[in-house]
Amino acid sequence: MSATVEKLDHNMAKITVEVAAEDFEKAIQQAYLRQRSRITIPGFRKGKAPRKLIEKMYGAGVFYEDAANAVIPSAYSDGVKETGENVVSSPKIEVTQIEAGKPFIFTAEVALKPAVKLGQYKGIEVEKENTEVTDEEVEKKVDEERNKNARTVDVTDRPVQNGDIIKLDFDGSVDGVPFEGGKADNYTLTIGSGSFIPGFEEQLIGMNIGEEKDVNVKFPEDYHAEDLKGKDAVFKCKVNAIQVKEVDDADDEFAQDKGFDNMDAYREDIRKNLKQQKEDAAKRTMENKVVEQIVKNAQMDIPDAMVMDQVKKMQDDFSRRVSSQGISMEQYLQFTGMTLAQLSEQMKPEALKRIQNSLVLEAVRDAENIEITDEKVDGEIARIAEQYKMDKDKLKSSMGPAEIDEMKDELGIQAAVDLVRDAAVEVEKAAEEETFDDGAAGTEESAE
Repeated sequence: MSATVEKLDHNMAKITVEVAAEDFEKAIQQAYLRQRSRITIPGFRKGKAPRKLIEKMYGAGVFYEDAANAVIPSAYSDGVKETGENVVSSPKIEVTQIEAGKPFIFTAEVALKPAVKLGQYKGIEVEKENTEVTDEEVEKKVDEERNKNARTVDVTDRPVQNGDIIKLDFDGSVDGVPFEGGKADNYTLTIGSGSFIPGFEEQLIGMNIGEEKDVNVKFPEDYHAEDLKGKDAVFKCKVNAIQVKEVDDADDEFAQDKGFDNMDAYREDIRKNLKQQKEDAAKRTMENKVVEQIVKNAQMDIPDAMVMDQVKKMQDDFSRRVSSQGISMEQYLQFTGMTLAQLSEQMKPEALKRIQNSLVLEAVRDAENIEITDEKVDGEIARIAEQYKMDKDKLKSSMGPAEIDEMKDELGIQAAVDLVRDAAVEVEKAAEEETFDDGAAGTEESAE
């Protein structure tokens, strides 16, 4: 086996692989042995017909495709190793010579890992994120916790009010004709939630339990059902039950149920947690902005084949996620009205972004000579083991060399992220109000 490489434009290459005639002959013979039991030749028991006779009857190339499919994967892999090229896409294979007694030759068009020319990657200026926690945010969190413990209580002595939860029968029609999805019994609706067509919920306010009423509404012009857009509709409605949510008061007793002495201590804990969440989010936002700017400052030529390979990986990951929810990829596409090609096109910008981010961070890692020691790998394995309640040594022994190398790469990339983030310069956000006031002042002076 021998391989040569021809460099093409935009970091593409054509690798030509030549497999020796005798090796391809062995592959043809193996193909014959695999297929002969399925071939019937008059005068011979099934599976006993000589290869030469089968080739004479069905053509000399009867076993070529099977033989080629058996040879190509390992020959391609060996060919890539021989060229020493860093291939970053699936190959586009084309057979250029296939004939018994001659070398088997095929080409593989592939994308090569692009070189990255870094621009500025230290001292990147980014706007400082606000991590202050307001009293309003604390109280909102308190209310969320109170609502988690809310109890639903039946109301029987008054009509429907805004904010009530009601049980409702409804039957809708347009010009006297019922429409799909327009009927339900004992439907749970929160008044004021905006769940229904505009104007529907408001007309239920004031109704008593057992009362029936015709509710007249107009479907919006942008309604999702084409046959209902802009149409007038009548819903025959009956209220079956009225309920309200009862929530605990924000007092010391509520705080004690949460494990705190009083509300002041509980609010302080909430403030502390919200502060940590904001700081973590600000850190991630800062990292993203820094890497985004480094990508803009860098130069690289990303081949389309590399992008499409990343798209395929993203599609496979997405397919696994929807499958875990009991939906096949085919069903998802049917539900959304999308084609696989449209989904691919939708994913391409994110795929390109991921590739660019990875390439520039690898370039930073290499430029800074960042090396991941075995001790750091052991520390990461220990962290993961603790997170998943596993034995560290057993986890490490279950990992092969490829997995260890992948972990080293990930740790190296994260080290590069830490470096550029720590080297970045945070600047205060421009105060828009001040800019506006200055402009207004200038206008007044001019008017004078």
